[in-house]
Amino acid sequence: MKSASLLILLAAACAIQAQTWDTSGNSKLKGQYYFRQVIYGESDKYGDLESEEILYGNITFDGNGNYAITGLYYFNGLSSGIPSSSGAVNTTGTYSIAASGYGFIGNPCFSFSSNTTITCPVPPVPIYGLVSAQGVFIGSITEGNGDNNIMVAAPVTSPAPTASSFTGSWTCAAFDPTVGVPNYMLSFMFTLNPDGNGNLNAEEISGYEGTPATSPIKQTVNGLTYTFSNGVATATFPAGPTLPVGNGLISGQKYLYFSPDGNFLFGGSPDSYDMIVGVKTSAGTPALSGLYYQAGFDQTGGSLESWFGSLDIIPGAAPQTVLGHRRMGSGSRSATDNTYSETISLSGNTFSDTEANYVVGDGGAVIISSGIGPNLGIIVALQAPTPTGTGVFLNPTGVVNAASNAPFTARIAPGELLTLYGSNLASSTQIAGTPFPTTGLGDVHVTIGGYPAAIYYVSPSQISAIVPYEVTPGSIVSIQVTNDMGSSNVVTNYVANTAPGVFTQNQNGTGYGAIVHLGIGNSVAPIGSVVSDANPAMQGETVSVYLTGLGAVSPAISDGGAGPSSPLSWTTNTIGVAFSGTAGTNDFAGLAPGYSGLYQLNVTVPTGLTAGPNFLDISGPDSSMSYLLIPVAAAAGSGTANVRTAATLGK
Repeated sequence: MKSASLLILLAAACAIQAQTWDTSGNSKLKGQYYFRQVIYGESDKYGDLESEEILYGNITFDGNGNYAITGLYYFNGLSSGIPSSSGAVNTTGTYSIAASGYGFIGNPCFSFSSNTTITCPVPPVPIYGLVSAQGVFIGSITEGNGDNNIMVAAPVTSPAPTASSFTGSWTCAAFDPTVGVPNYMLSFMFTLNPDGNGNLNAEEISGYEGTPATSPIKQTVNGLTYTFSNGVATATFPAGPTLPVGNGLISGQKYLYFSPDGNFLFGGSPDSYDMIVGVKTSAGTPALSGLYYQAGFDQTGGSLESWFGSLDIIPGAAPQTVLGHRRMGSGSRSATDNTYSETISLSGNTFSDTEANYVVGDGGAVIISSGIGPNLGIIVALQAPTPTGTGVFLNPTGVVNAASNAPFTARIAPGELLTLYGSNLASSTQIAGTPFPTTGLGDVHVTIGGYPAAIYYVSPSQISAIVPYEVTPGSIVSIQVTNDMGSSNVVTNYVANTAPGVFTQNQNGTGYGAIVHLGIGNSVAPIGSVVSDANPAMQGETVSVYLTGLGAVSPAISDGGAGPSSPLSWTTNTIGVAFSGTAGTNDFAGLAPGYSGLYQLNVTVPTGLTAGPNFLDISGPDSSMSYLLIPVAAAAGSGTANVRTAATLGK
């Protein structure tokens, strides 16, 4: 074992600073695709747009990381008064997709045929996203270059869809920025019933205009028709009742593209800047479970943001639990990671919350949503592929926060305790003592970013290991497991400054957190007892929250070492805490003394809360979590329970 450990450490030393993105999934994008990309350039924090752009047509992937586009481009410079420009586009680029389907496409940067040069960031910011089980790519620009976007691409199928194959009941969601001012942006849903003969038989369209809007607008459509050419449908909508801006919620021609199985569509206007997604629906309650990939737009509080991410829906009877992540970007703010939890209860093939209406199609394989005013937006979520492998196999989607189980697209942070899932990861189950070893546990070694990771637990299907403090926020790191049976596949991920995840009492990342009474302030419960319904937190009391993912600490410790008690080791990142939106006082954020891989947050519960389960939200400089509950006792003379409605899918 000593010689094996030495070889692994030498290999790790050579791998340091040589991390690249996993491209073993490039073949998941191969062949000719139809695509549509909408781009909204935000000019200020209020959501006003300075430009609107669309790019659509054909994109051909070679399966080896290269693509070629043949399409059309339209541009409208709103704040500068530049009139709409358009032209044909022929350009090439590169892409990188991991075994999980997660990766990025080089953002097209080009001059179109009218000889108008488009100014692009240097280097162009990639479109981050994921490839679904159907081979559909969905993604978004998130990294703060002034743009918000969403891109959808689906394989061109053979035989191509035709008018006669377009049948059944469809529900569509749409987002349309119109003139680029939040007061007049549109978010709406509509149902189509194509008969296979060119008639769509649409039902009433319902949606919202403008972020102040709280009452839906209704539009009745009659005589709606469609045609097909080369597998693409053209639907023609008559003008609706005049709104303050525009001719109804939807009007004119819309191009519609289809997924390979014919149960998902996307598209929009050939010369305007909307995005439409739709699902084929059926009677009965679909099955929702497993991992989904998602992307969307939000127009909330006047600010526009685009995002991508993943969510895990736990199977079972309603209400079902959702654990989600999204990487959010805005033209006026830096990108951040948000992890969250909610519960959903299907009614037929729909569910709703206070911010959006959702429709489930294709037996549970696709979810779309449209915002409820004043929170406008659009979401599409598609079932993820199921990775498989032989030998020592590290599941590409199985690298998660050990406390929250946040899905794998969430970035990881130095000092974070991770859970790695796979098969043949160890020959037996073993648990380390403190300090956790970096030279291996039994026959198991883990490297992250080329550095040996401290290991707490190993079993054939699961490993718990700590992200080395040496990894650099903003970098890409490779994660690999090695044991006496061989080396695993390499899984890559991005590193953040923080990735907070709180341990929970039910140990699955939902419900009440692992929080204890400190006996400070208004505390009446025994010191060290768990905060629960029987012993709720008191307003004005200081409690301890146990978590992981708060990043770098000072004074620094060795990887796997226990948190010191004198002096305490504090996080170097600023950590914020809020109870149902009310800020709490952060008294200490750092390593829990005497424990390896565990952080402690001492926070004073604010006054003014109402009794019952309150959401405890924790944030760092580049991440936030909003899935945790803490029971709070009523203050003298206070009212009823404070139960916050679950956030929308992807919120």
